[in-house]
Amino acid sequence: MSLYVHTLQSHILNKEMNISVYVPDDYLHITLPVLYFLHGRTGNEELLCQLGMDRTADSLIKTGKMAPLIIVCPNMDNSRGLNSADNYEEFDGKYGIVHKGRYEDYFIDEVIPFIDSIFSTVNGAYGRFVGGVSAGGYAALNIGLRHQDLFSRIGGHMPAIDLSYEDEDECYFRDRGMWLENDPVSIAEMVEFSDISVYLDDGKDDEGKFYISCEKLYCILKSKGVKVENHVFEGHHNGEYLLSNMENYLGFYGSV
Repeated sequence: MSLYVHTLQSHILNKEMNISVYVPDDYLHITLPVLYFLHGRTGNEELLCQLGMDRTADSLIKTGKMAPLIIVCPNMDNSRGLNSADNYEEFDGKYGIVHKGRYEDYFIDEVIPFIDSIFSTVNGAYGRFVGGVSAGGYAALNIGLRHQDLFSRIGGHMPAIDLSYEDEDECYFRDRGMWLENDPVSIAEMVEFSDISVYLDDGKDDEGKFYISCEKLYCILKSKGVKVENHVFEGHHNGEYLLSNMENYLGFYGSV
């Protein structure tokens, strides 16, 4: 396998951002689909290595259980992947530093073109996938469901989807209207869907009880004819849960 850490000078955020990239052995110069995998609230681009996605992918590819793909983990800060402010800013929130700025634009208009420019990638939504964990799962669903022209496989793994707007959400959202515009459940109710596949999962002992929102989202997507699966596995809202299900995730994104 080949692992790379690239530094992107983001003009949108006006700062440097790191991106970790996995390319499977013997595929560096072969055109491959790309999975963009987004970290949680306290994470960064190192999630790729922390979850051992590189080693798991190598094993699954060698045994024919998944097709080769590039995995990209960009640093998204503690932003929820939102376009939350015109200019970058950070401040102390209830659970640590909160970052605001045009993070969705940074991801779509800078990260994706940057990866396409330095690796041989499949051009088109059919070869581009987005997933994430916890707050990154929320971001992946939010962005993916609204940008079906860019992504064909979308995954939310123990996704931090709240079913109601709370006062503490104001650190990310200017008002309830903005919260609704970015809420995956509300998006699913409002938009029409094309040929996408969605994977949802959560631990049955998740402290945030996000399996409830996963079930609601699943029912809406299913009723609209979306190819969607929803799983409740053993585990809590933590890294151990993600590690125990990594083969399932990569099997979904790498399905042939």
